[in-house]
Amino acid sequence: MIPRLPPDLLPNVDAEVRKTLTLPATRVLGYSILGIALIAGIGSASLAGPADPKGEPATGAATIGLYVGLAVLVLAAAVFGAVAGGGEYQHHTMPVTALFSADRDRLAAAKFLVTGCFALATAFLVELVALVPLLGIGRGKFGFTAELVAVLGGGLLAAVCWSLIGASVGILLRSSVTAVWLLLGGIIVAEPLLWLIARGIGMAESVTLLPVSATIGTVAVGSYPDSDFLAPTPAAIVVLLLWTVGFGAASWWSLRTRDL
Repeated sequence: MIPRLPPDLLPNVDAEVRKTLTLPATRVLGYSILGIALIAGIGSASLAGPADPKGEPATGAATIGLYVGLAVLVLAAAVFGAVAGGGEYQHHTMPVTALFSADRDRLAAAKFLVTGCFALATAFLVELVALVPLLGIGRGKFGFTAELVAVLGGGLLAAVCWSLIGASVGILLRSSVTAVWLLLGGIIVAEPLLWLIARGIGMAESVTLLPVSATIGTVAVGSYPDSDFLAPTPAAIVVLLLWTVGFGAASWWSLRTRDL
């Protein structure tokens, strides 16, 4: 049985879908991710040697392009979410949106639902595009194992989680530009710096509770088992989900209680 959305939620969802589809930047971002995934997939599938069961990543060197595509996807999902969550504040249209949708619970639900669904659809396409070179050029250089299936599932989950985290940060900060810079700075600079500091003071295991570390653990299934920075995949998934729920709950409460 196909689940149906509550009728009261449909106008909000329709409005969010239209906003997303009509933004040229959204299409450019999506095409760029797919192009990077395809190029990285072709490169790694062409240059990799035979599969090495003891090599890293666990799914084989030929799949490195897939991981590159997923890394770019996670960054793009966070940016997309930040724009979706904070864009209306940035352009001062949120009061008008709230005027035509008096129930802020439905407004928040529609934003999160549409943002997560678009991220999931894009993640599926990215993985599909990255797999095409593997199935063609990379045949015999990797195995379609349970670990690879888990990597694909982890990539889908990570994309959705980071899109919702991005949307939450955008709502909390009420600025898509500030949210984007904060997210990129945190992912690319701040958390890796914390890894180095934690290792230097002998607390490397503590960084497994941070979101980027949890994301890597969620996606890189079976790889880097001896790393101090990465929790085992089941635990990493729980940590990433907790970060997502925490940011989502905070932004939902902010949207419900703060003046626009």
